Amino acid sequence: MTNVNTQTGKDAEDYAQNFLITQGLRTVARNVCCRYGEIDIIMEQGITVVFVEVRLRAQKGLQTGASSVSYRKQQRLIKTASLVIQRMPELQGRPVRFDVIAYDTLQKNRVPHWIQQAFDASN
Repeated sequence: MTNVNTQTGKDAEDYAQNFLITQGLRTVARNVCCRYGEIDIIMEQGITVVFVEVRLRAQKGLQTGASSVSYRKQQRLIKTASLVIQRMPELQGRPVRFDVIAYDTLQKNRVPHWIQQAFDASN
C-alpha cells in the first residue's frame, strides 16, 4: 500500500472512530494485528465488544465498501477477534458484535454507512 493509500485508510479509520464515539461507543484499541489479520477498531457499547472493519471505496463501482467484506475476510476477522479476546482477559465472557463502517467516496463530507451486526461468528 502506498503512503497516500495508507494515510487515506488511516483517515477513514479516524473518521469512523470519531463517528462511533459520537454514537456513544468507547474505544478499546486500534489496528490490532495477529497472525490471522488485523482488526481496524475495537470498541465497547455497554458490555458488548464491537469489532469494527472500516472499508473505503474511492470510485463508484459494482461493489460498495460494505459488500467488499467477503466471507473469507469475515472468517479472518472472526479468527483475529477470537485471538484478541484470548489475549485481553477484560474482553472475555462478553457479547461480541462485528460491525462495518463503509465509506463509498473520498469527498470531505463523507457520510458513514454503519452496518451493525454485519456478520457474526456463527456463520
